[in-house]
Amino acid sequence: MTPEALAKLHDAAFSKDRAWSADEFRALLDSPYCHLSTAQNGFALWRAIAGEAELLTIATHPDHQRQGIGTELMQQWMRTAQDSAGTAFLEVAADNAPATRLYAQFGFEVVSRRAGYYKRDDHKVEALIMRAPLPFTVSQKSSGD
Repeated sequence: MTPEALAKLHDAAFSKDRAWSADEFRALLDSPYCHLSTAQNGFALWRAIAGEAELLTIATHPDHQRQGIGTELMQQWMRTAQDSAGTAFLEVAADNAPATRLYAQFGFEVVSRRAGYYKRDDHKVEALIMRAPLPFTVSQKSSGD
């Protein structure tokens, strides 16, 4: 996927948040530590440094959500990350229940919070910092993608 395609999909998937620009995606993709996992109608961008992997963003086009794409992308990036990392981290808006359910399915647990981190039209939402051990195991809880 090109940086322009990533930015367009990110904008569609994150209508409540500031979408990332093509230039931001280009800069991240230029880093030797950043990796892109793709699926039709979705992607996950992550980085691995010093034995830790961090999911920077994951997006599924709204017209294709709840079809297993998020689960597929989680499996892709975590399988690859476990070759060089023992722990995975991510950050998610506390009001994003489908995402938090998906992450919990992969063993992520809340380890910290950032108050008022995400801006909404009329309020702010805290960020949940989540962590999971690698290699990962998938729980049989319901999927939230």
